[in-house]
Amino acid sequence: MSFSLDILFYTPFVFVFLYLLTNFLAKTPRNVCIVVLGDVGRSPRMQYHALSFAKEGFRVYLVGYRGSQPHEAILQNENIQLHHVKEPPAFLVYFPRLLQYILKVIWQSTMLLWTLLLLPKSSSLLIQNPPSIPTMLVSYVVCWLRRSELVIDWHNYGHTILSMALQPSHPLVKFSRWYEKKCARLSTYNICVTNAMKEDLEKNWNVRSVSVHDRPPDHFSPIEETRQHDFFFRLSKQYPVFGSSIKGCTKFTKMDSSGHVLKLLKRPALIVSSTSWTEDEDFSILLETLTEYDKSERCDDLTDIVCVITGKGPLKEFYRKKIQKQNWRKIEFCLPWLEPEDYPLLLASADLGVSLHTSSSGLDLPMKVVDMFGSGLPVCAANFKCIDELVKHNENGLVFNDNLELLEQLKTLLKGFPHNSKQLEIFRKNLLPFQQLRWHGQWKRLVLPIFQVIGGVETPSYTFPGLTRYPGWKGWGDAGTDCDPDSKKNQDGDVAMNDNDGCEAKYKKDR
Repeated sequence: MSFSLDILFYTPFVFVFLYLLTNFLAKTPRNVCIVVLGDVGRSPRMQYHALSFAKEGFRVYLVGYRGSQPHEAILQNENIQLHHVKEPPAFLVYFPRLLQYILKVIWQSTMLLWTLLLLPKSSSLLIQNPPSIPTMLVSYVVCWLRRSELVIDWHNYGHTILSMALQPSHPLVKFSRWYEKKCARLSTYNICVTNAMKEDLEKNWNVRSVSVHDRPPDHFSPIEETRQHDFFFRLSKQYPVFGSSIKGCTKFTKMDSSGHVLKLLKRPALIVSSTSWTEDEDFSILLETLTEYDKSERCDDLTDIVCVITGKGPLKEFYRKKIQKQNWRKIEFCLPWLEPEDYPLLLASADLGVSLHTSSSGLDLPMKVVDMFGSGLPVCAANFKCIDELVKHNENGLVFNDNLELLEQLKTLLKGFPHNSKQLEIFRKNLLPFQQLRWHGQWKRLVLPIFQVIGGVETPSYTFPGLTRYPGWKGWGDAGTDCDPDSKKNQDGDVAMNDNDGCEAKYKKDR
């Protein structure tokens, strides 16, 4: 009896010891775990990371919540495994807000820790931030237990998003900022989405990072009129606003007797905006703009507009009701939810994009604009701190500060449309250089070397002359100016790697 009790007592310790020993001995240079404590299907950048890793021969474990369907390429790729974290139970909403928040964090921490520890070992953990709590700390603990490296992809700051729901002086916001700053120092490498965020991380938190701007993947590209016609025709079966009563026609295209597809000479302008229907994207700006456009005294000189707003979010139904109450003369609205494969087709078929994103921190860029530019679609974008890293005013689009500026821009661009659309065509032409560098090309140059260093990959899948080991390297603190990524930049502000760089660990933060 005593012997049996001893076995029961020591068995858990033996399992823990064997688990730690296995993780100590196991070498998995081409395994990577990507963590999104949110809806994986609505995290395009992390999906692009996963696809790029898989393309370069890595085994990818993509962890996040169920929700929207990920891109079909994710689901069909044999090198990518999806692992879902169980979401917090719905009954938590009945608790007081503070208690609800604490219980939610405890639940998320437990479920995420459990999921990550049961996965096969990875050489590195790439996490999306935000959300910061509890992702950053839990991921660090897992990395410590499994002897993996933590890499943070900074999309924004969690505490600035929280401050939109609470006051910036709220204790939870202050704690969130402190937590985020402390956990940022636990990572081995950091990447971020803008030069402005890179500078802010270094200046305020002494965290070194490399800016990896969002770039469009290959499926966000211009398409020919035939594909546009087929897309409109298929979409009109569910959304009549795209259809026409004339046989062989949609609202925007027609097929002639010889089977060729042409754009209609008299057609409305198709304006597209994608929104999360949250406070950091004020949809009322676009609604007020179109209301005034519809009321313009010289309304007959302006083209009709079909305005398509995609996305899901808490304020969608509120604005849907406001739209339905209006008596529109020149404007038609459509608020669809499109499949991932249809969204690129919509952008490539549109005439103008509108971005209402302003950023809670002022340091991130709207990915929707990147997708629009990749599809050859000019954009009118709301102005904020670093928007000029993407939208060049009067070059590839326009920047507005309020609804009155947006109104004037729409009148200028759409007057005489489609016969007189010279400015839109100039913008489209100026977008061609942007479309040359796609996501995977940039990713191979800026992100892949980080994980090759982490995994100790002896034979990289491509030649990267700037990645070399040399004696005496001690990280950022002792590196000269030749090892500073700020010393060599390309036209987009990203690190320019060439034969003369000679710095292996230029991505590593100052420890």
